[in-house]
Amino acid sequence: MKGMARKLRCFWTVLLIMVLCGSVFAETGDEKDAKKVLSSVEDARYFVEVLLGDDASSLDGAYQMTKMMDTAMLLSGGFGGLARQLGSLGELQEICPGYETVVQGRKAFRVPCRFSVQSIDFLFVMDGDSVAGLTLQEFTGTEPAEQKPEENGAQEPADADSAFDSVELALPVPEMEEELPGTLTLPKGDGPFPAVVMVHGSGPGDRDETTGSLTPFKDIAEGLAKKGIAVYRFDKRTFALGSQMAADTSVTLKEESINDAAAAVQLLARQDKIDPDRIFAAGHSLGAAAIPAVDQALKTEPVQACGYILLAPPARRLDVVMREQYEFLSALSPEIAAQKDAMFAELDHLAELDSLPEDFMIAGAYVPYWKWLADYDILEEARKITLPCLLLQGEEDYQATMEDFSLFQEAVGDRENWTLVSFPGLVHAFIHGEKAEGAAVYQKDERVDPVVIADMADFINSTSDAAEKK
Repeated sequence: MKGMARKLRCFWTVLLIMVLCGSVFAETGDEKDAKKVLSSVEDARYFVEVLLGDDASSLDGAYQMTKMMDTAMLLSGGFGGLARQLGSLGELQEICPGYETVVQGRKAFRVPCRFSVQSIDFLFVMDGDSVAGLTLQEFTGTEPAEQKPEENGAQEPADADSAFDSVELALPVPEMEEELPGTLTLPKGDGPFPAVVMVHGSGPGDRDETTGSLTPFKDIAEGLAKKGIAVYRFDKRTFALGSQMAADTSVTLKEESINDAAAAVQLLARQDKIDPDRIFAAGHSLGAAAIPAVDQALKTEPVQACGYILLAPPARRLDVVMREQYEFLSALSPEIAAQKDAMFAELDHLAELDSLPEDFMIAGAYVPYWKWLADYDILEEARKITLPCLLLQGEEDYQATMEDFSLFQEAVGDRENWTLVSFPGLVHAFIHGEKAEGAAVYQKDERVDPVVIADMADFINSTSDAAEKK
């Protein structure tokens, strides 16, 4: 599979792109009703036929897709842009019979295709009736491949040799009378263990923070559990309850993420094998930027955190970082360059927030969401945190860059409770890569670098030990 990943790196194959501008909300009912539904293997095969034909751009906006998928297609130049890059596979020889499968508990369709240079599978992952992801996978041929545990969503059976256990643990959302599905990964033993709550980056995200071929939250959970630290990760509210949230124009980052992170700390504190005095929160990307707000929210809760981990947090305004990302990606792809002006024009509306109606949407989020962010100064709020904090940054990250890291160094680098570490050769998802690869790094067959997990574990253990001595 690693060889396959290397071969595919030359294509713009990642259609679920982990960018800070991931849309917040799901589509409304009216938008969905006007689009086709991909509901069978035959539908998926027809989609591939059109994609590989002479009119791939006709697929743009034609099918019901999640907002994150729509954003990803915007960044990748639409299906016409994808089709042009698929030319590197060679001449199409055969579209093989497709089959239905399951990926991380979701219905999915595989359509194997033979090409003269390299044969591949098109994998469609569904979220209900919407396409949530489309990636290129290793060729399986004309017969369904035997499903692996990581594809069919089943958990590997726990046994005496396992380094950890996984327990399903839902997070209640009382105001919506709903629950967010989640997984508590526990080390072997009776505990009580220190624990970490994972806080998502932007856009609707599952508990693993799945993006392309990568599952960074799952990697971190399993890596820390092997080091004696429990990890709780749950499906983000806009992922699990997106349709219910879509009509709520008042949603901000607090309702989307911060409140649930604080509630997850309280939930963990009630678990038998968790030490309530050694619970941490770790945020990635926009989730890392939210950590100071999580700290403030926890001050009114019965259980506070023991410390925080910030993974690749942006230090600048979200719209500034978004523009920088588009500028960078435009230099790598003519298709993205063609979309840049439209996105910049949309972001220009942020200058008139006070005059816009609440239901006006900018880059996938309503006006109140942007107003909350405009009033939120992450560096100022970070300086208010008195608990131990570890900030980790990949030096090859083009999404939250070393400029953001430098701004954090200036703001909190001289404070005893802050530790800041950067890693040469790591990108936004903390796997090995280079800036010049752009979003193609998300199709790699890699896991979060063990050094990052080791640093997180060292911080958690040393902070826990210091807290116990007080």
